[in-house]
Amino acid sequence: MIQRFISRIKKRTKRQSILLILKREEFKSLFNEHFDPLRNYIYYRCADAELATDIAQEVFMKLWEKQVDKPPKELVGLLYKMAKDSFISKYRRSQTEQEFIARPPDQRENQSPEEELNYKELKNSYEKALREMPEIQREVFLMSRNDELKYHEIADRLELSIKAVEKRMRNALQFLREALAVS
Repeated sequence: MIQRFISRIKKRTKRQSILLILKREEFKSLFNEHFDPLRNYIYYRCADAELATDIAQEVFMKLWEKQVDKPPKELVGLLYKMAKDSFISKYRRSQTEQEFIARPPDQRENQSPEEELNYKELKNSYEKALREMPEIQREVFLMSRNDELKYHEIADRLELSIKAVEKRMRNALQFLREALAVS
């Protein structure tokens, strides 16, 4: 009985290793065939060879990590869609950075002592509220605000559903609203 079980496991692991080798070969041929055209596609959009190479590599990495079960010919469109989305995301992020850099310097030096005191009190209240916030809510809140992750990225990292992340975020914001209520 045990021998049959062990032989079944060995057959399965052999099949899995053979499938993994086939997937690697398919991925390798997909990479070799489409990396340069994909990089050129991105380069034509951004005119930055280094950025185009980075995005193309990133897209292939994401595709490998996802282990999509489709034939390589069906993945070509997905590659281009992922590359376009990644480029747009990087472009928007760089635009935001440029706007931030172009912003005038902080005006806190020109604040009155009363405004400065109010700012310090609010900051202390915020930090205190963060410390008192339940850990599961604080974790989601800080991943969203500080790490600038989207809900689906947080859900992937914490192995939760997107709805659970939304609920925790809603509760965290409610907690902050109540803790920082100005009376």
